[in-house]
Amino acid sequence: MGFLSVLSFAHKQIEGRLAPGDIAVDATVGTGADTAFLAKAAGPKGRVYGFDIQEQALRLAEERLSREPAGGMASVSLFLASHARMTSYIPPECRGRVGAVMFNLGYLPATDADKHIITKTESTLEALEASLSLLRPKGIITAVLYPGHAGGAAEAEAVTAWASSLPQDTCQTVMYRQLQRNDAPYVVAIEKKR
Repeated sequence: MGFLSVLSFAHKQIEGRLAPGDIAVDATVGTGADTAFLAKAAGPKGRVYGFDIQEQALRLAEERLSREPAGGMASVSLFLASHARMTSYIPPECRGRVGAVMFNLGYLPATDADKHIITKTESTLEALEASLSLLRPKGIITAVLYPGHAGGAAEAEAVTAWASSLPQDTCQTVMYRQLQRNDAPYVVAIEKKR
């Protein structure tokens, strides 16, 4: 048995923390894989909010969600908006109640997608700050980082520095990374203590 992939590692961290009926956020919807995962984990009484700046991503996510069995998933709201604006779309009563926020940074992995449209460091850092304000105690943020594409290394470095600077009395942060390749994707996870 090998090590978990970065996506599996991110999912594993959330599985133990997101309970049925919880609220979750997919900050970068992409093809909808994380959206569907969160919707299943939160269950029919839960709620998932998803964000992406590309209509194609939202279409792909809707298609993926439509193939899932009805009844076992949380209700999902998808927004054509930057993750940096998530607090403008998520109801105020959710602040301090979100169980998990997932980021899968980089570009849309669809075959016909424009790989020049990528997540940007500034908006990602804003979205991470917003995510912390939404999390409940013991809630988690996972960010899958891709330093191997143009712009990805700078974003990964900034996210890692941001997570490293969080006060230990409020957050615990970990990194999951293959050490032999500088350009390998990796995960930063942040658990809110209080």
